[in-house]
Amino acid sequence: MDKHVDGRDKPGHDDSNREKTMPEITVSMAEGRTDEQKAGMMRDITQALVKNLGVDADAVVIQINEAPLRHKMKGGKTFVERAAAAKK
Repeated sequence: MDKHVDGRDKPGHDDSNREKTMPEITVSMAEGRTDEQKAGMMRDITQALVKNLGVDADAVVIQINEAPLRHKMKGGKTFVERAAAAKK
């Protein structure tokens, strides 16, 4: 039986390519969080990738894509509509 069945023996799955395999994370969310909240989240995500993937923090790229509340919908109502309904 072949002991390498999960692809870890393929290029990019060893320590020699670790610096070349930059993890890039995109977070999509509704607007409204502070810059401090977003920076804290990005730091935590970076540390999770360092811990779990074994990459250097300098290799991690994180981008936040924010949508206005009127451009994001859940349950058939925009987030603006949901907020208005919650106030009633």
